[in-house]
Parts: sequence; C-alpha cells; structure tokens
Amino acid sequence: VRRVLGYLPENVPLYGDMRVREYLEFRARLKGVPARERRARIEGVLDRCALVPMRQRLVRNLSKGYRQRVGLADALVSDPKVLILDEPTVGLDPNQTVEVRGLIRDLGAERTVLLSTHILSEAEAVSSRIIIIHHGRILVDEAAAVAAAASSTAATDHAGAERNQQREPDKTEKVGH
Repeated sequence: VRRVLGYLPENVPLYGDMRVREYLEFRARLKGVPARERRARIEGVLDRCALVPMRQRLVRNLSKGYRQRVGLADALVSDPKVLILDEPTVGLDPNQTVEVRGLIRDLGAERTVLLSTHILSEAEAVSSRIIIIHHGRILVDEAAAVAAAASSTAATDHAGAERNQQREPDKTEKVGH
C-alpha cells in the first residue's frame, strides 16, 4: 500500500532534527523504495518540489511552505499511483499557494490526485473533476467548471431539506398531548 498510495496530511509530521535529504532517505526506506532506486527517487522529488537548495537544511529551520514541500516530496518518494492531499495550501503565503497549486496540477496529469479541502476555489484551481460530499452523501459530482455553480445550489437545497426535516415532527409521534 505504501508504494501505491502517497499521503500529505494537513499538518505534516516531520522530524525537525533531520536534514531534508536525510529525512527523505529515512522515509524512502520506510516505504520500501528499493536501494538501487532510492537515490534517483530522492533527487527527483527534491527537484520536483523545488527543494534542491534546501536539501542540507534542518527541517525545523524551514518555512511553512518548505515544510509542506518536504511533506509532498515524502508523499511522492515511493512514486505512488494515487496521491491524497489534505488541505495542501493551508497556511501558505499567496506565492507559495500558486506554486503548490501548479505542482498539484502537474502531478494530476501523471497520476490520480485526491484533494481534500473546504475551499471550493482551491479545488477549482487544480481539479478537472469535483465531488462534494456532505455527511457521507455525494451532493455534487461534476467537471470542475460545472461543479462551482452546482455546489452552491446543492448546498442551498441540502441545507433547506435539513431545516425542513428538523421542523417536521416524526409522523409516528403524537403531537400535542
């Protein structure tokens, strides 16, 4: 599973006392990346995530944006077919957000990327398809351009239906006495 699935949590758990390259080496070993491929994979994700200049820095000395990139490099080091990103741009400055969104779009051309976010504009910026799930139910499953319009209608319709359910008494229960 570790080779097929890459995961970037919202708050990336990193070892601050390790250097960026050392951390990626450690994670690649844990994920079972074969020794003969490890160096090339690490160099590839360092380059892909624009971390080459930071490779010898201690993780704790990196900005939030670079820590997110290290987390993304970690998620990519096993070359997964599916990448799950949970709120990948939260806390990033506007320039970092634009850069990370571009990287996510590029990754989406090569593999399946599942993006979990509460920010519809974030999903629209990087996705070709958007699925909106509310309380375990799919409200919208559309192409990104169509989903933006549909999401506000679906959310309004769903909220109205929930309010009506709360107002209506259960038909089996007695009203009054």
